[in-house]
Amino acid sequence: MRSFLAGLIGASMLLTGCTTKNEGPKSRLDLIKQRNEMVCGVSGKIPGFSFLKSNGTYKGIDVDICKAFAAAFVGSPSKVQYRTLTAAERFTAIRTGEIDLLSRNTTFNLSRDSINGNSLTFAPVIFHDGQGLLVKKNSGITSIKDLAGQAVCVGSGTTTEQNINDAFEAISLPYTPIKYQDLNQVVAGYLQGRCAAMTSDRSQLAAARSGFKNPKNHIILQETLSKEPLAPASIGGDQKLSDAMRWVIFSLITAEEKGITKDNINKKVEIAQNNPQLKQLRRFLGVEGDLGEKIGLDNDFVIRVINATGNYGEIYNRHLGPNSDVPIPRGLNKLYTQGGLHISPPFN
Repeated sequence: MRSFLAGLIGASMLLTGCTTKNEGPKSRLDLIKQRNEMVCGVSGKIPGFSFLKSNGTYKGIDVDICKAFAAAFVGSPSKVQYRTLTAAERFTAIRTGEIDLLSRNTTFNLSRDSINGNSLTFAPVIFHDGQGLLVKKNSGITSIKDLAGQAVCVGSGTTTEQNINDAFEAISLPYTPIKYQDLNQVVAGYLQGRCAAMTSDRSQLAAARSGFKNPKNHIILQETLSKEPLAPASIGGDQKLSDAMRWVIFSLITAEEKGITKDNINKKVEIAQNNPQLKQLRRFLGVEGDLGEKIGLDNDFVIRVINATGNYGEIYNRHLGPNSDVPIPRGLNKLYTQGGLHISPPFN
């Protein structure tokens, strides 16, 4: 009997070992590498953040974040498939594996981050935003109180919908929410006069207004209704992927701190290689040490990222800077050394 049981145990261990060996990638990051391409969920409808141009290419800060991830994960910013998703579709797309990760102006909050909520894992915030209200300049509306009893256009299935309701309830004002599936529909409803105001993140309001026939005829009220820290996201529980995403974002911030740009990255690498005493720079660029390997990437991943997109400041200025199509003052999105909120932990 003992021999028979031992045989069963041995066979069971053998089967378990085979199952473990053939169970496939343990992380989405492994799958991305095997596929040699990344699938990134975006909006595709928000100028400055992610917008599908007439030539079929995508442009915006969220798109450049996708490119930075692809450069780090598979070595090229061009190895990205973009999936345009509505707010209602985005979390399902992550859970079902339709996309590898999400870079779609998504607010980082407790209910989305928690295991009993949407069970996502968020990368560091790439844009600190807040919810606002857009109204016609000649409407006479100067604050939320002037919207008592009026209609407000809002996207359904978003934190925006909850926030506007909370804001009106907090001051006991009646209003009528007119709900739409995506920002384009919200804008259309507003421009067609179905509501006295439209509400969204202030960045989205600025982006939408930039496409109006007469942008100066519309104003964003001074009131900020909520905090909206926007961040990329992936499925919860996949530490290997989330670690890689986290440190790619931090590399963009650190590169700006160190004055490393797309134009001078090769010169900075040469300096690091020729000066063994510059330990921090050498570790950051992967000239020495194994920081990349610790997060499942090549040690020179930072070089690939900066060559692909430039640093965080370059990405911001390209899409939201004063000479862009959607100029938004950098404000809280400056580095911490300049009075903003962006800061990176050390690379060591």
